[in-house]
Amino acid sequence: MSAVGVAAETTMVRPVTLEGRFVRLEPLTQAHARPLLAAASGSRETYGLTLVPGSAAETAAYIETALAEQRATRSLPFATVDRASGRVIGSTRFLNIEFWTWPAGNRHQRGPERPDVVEIGATWLAASAQRTPINTEAKLLMLTHAFHHWRVHRVSLMTDARNQRSRQAILRLGARFDGVLRAARPASDGAIRDTAAFSILEEEWPAVRANLEARLTQ
Repeated sequence: MSAVGVAAETTMVRPVTLEGRFVRLEPLTQAHARPLLAAASGSRETYGLTLVPGSAAETAAYIETALAEQRATRSLPFATVDRASGRVIGSTRFLNIEFWTWPAGNRHQRGPERPDVVEIGATWLAASAQRTPINTEAKLLMLTHAFHHWRVHRVSLMTDARNQRSRQAILRLGARFDGVLRAARPASDGAIRDTAAFSILEEEWPAVRANLEARLTQ
């Protein structure tokens, strides 16, 4: 049984800035609407199976939906910023944040203020930022926050089962393929989406971290 939707002030799930050499992930606000739309206004060839806002109204609604989920402690959204240029180049978030109900004294509970599992998703980047170290470092920063700060048991990564580009990118992170959830949710193109599910477990994190750090030094 999960206890999602707990009061934000009683948890460790709070807006935070995560910063590396190439990227800064800063808490998403409506002040990011214009630069976020600008980031989405380049080539959209890779967005076919990804929800990316395409107008001012869509961007405002996109951000408000993310912030509503944040207020309910279900999501923690970020604006993705290229440190070299200072430009907003996309967005990502923690979502489907779960707080499990544990029996008293259970050795697996790290404290009721810490989430037990989270998903990393709703990720998109401007065309100019794709195939750069930015996504790799962003994932490293988020995974480090999840496993070191929150001490979660699992991080999930989900994508449309048809999105081979995304599936290969998730595998390159070091995540394991768990299977396909059939008819899991509406797809961004209006279809009923089968979801390819991947995950990283707490005990797998050291090897995944080493892989990501090695990729960033290449």
